[in-house]
Amino acid sequence: MRYDSRYPAIDDLIRKAKKKIPRFAFEYLDGGCNEDVNLMRNTKEIRDVQLIPQYLTKHTRSEMKTELFGHVYDAPFGIAPVGLQGLMWPKSPEILAKAAFEHNIPFVLSTVTTMDIEHASELTEGRAWFQLYHPADNKLRDDIIKRADAAGCPVLVLLCDVPTFGFRPRDIRNGLAMPPKMTVSNMLQIMGKPDWALRTLFNGQPNFATMKPYMPKGLDLKQLGKYMDATFSGRLNEEKIAPIRDMWKGKIVLKGVACESDAEKAVQLGLDGIIVSNHGGRQLD
Repeated sequence: MRYDSRYPAIDDLIRKAKKKIPRFAFEYLDGGCNEDVNLMRNTKEIRDVQLIPQYLTKHTRSEMKTELFGHVYDAPFGIAPVGLQGLMWPKSPEILAKAAFEHNIPFVLSTVTTMDIEHASELTEGRAWFQLYHPADNKLRDDIIKRADAAGCPVLVLLCDVPTFGFRPRDIRNGLAMPPKMTVSNMLQIMGKPDWALRTLFNGQPNFATMKPYMPKGLDLKQLGKYMDATFSGRLNEEKIAPIRDMWKGKIVLKGVACESDAEKAVQLGLDGIIVSNHGGRQLD
């Protein structure tokens, strides 16, 4: 296994990230919602899992390769979808897509990140999965799905755990609620991270790349916030999943399953897999 000796543990990467990017960007990535209850439970419950070694058994070698949906990946994990990735670091979704392709692990692109479907597919040679935030308008939904299909995405991930956008106190304090606020504090943070600031200046303000063709031109930040809230106000349910299953000929995965009944419904609807998730503790506490 190859790794960077400067960052042998996740905590080392976290400390480095705090030094490289403004606090408002770091807390957008690292924070949860409300009082961070689910965020803390996520890490605690993983640590509560105990592995029992069986040393006196016949063993030749460990193998991490995993076959999923007809493709053999080099590891049983992948890169999860994250919205507005370019805020944390310019061109970060492109960096992650290239890394996923190089190391042969799944890469999932969010509807609301800063790289569009077509570019993600190009960088991964058609291996990028696409996560759909279900729009309120079915025509918009259908067009986005057609783009994902035309780009060759093998897996469509339907997001069900964002019936409404989460209440995130850190983002509100940092001015990342819509409309965003460029406070004195945020300006000072940017000045203290010159590498991030210069790269952002060079690459331009992050935008919702996949959604750009559908957005009215000339929106100010307040109007943009209202547009995004109105566009993704739809709640996913069985009636909305059924026509997507009919339209999409590839694999479909339901992301955000947190109870047995939703898992059973996914099977009944003919979906191909589920992702057990609470959205990283970022939506509901």
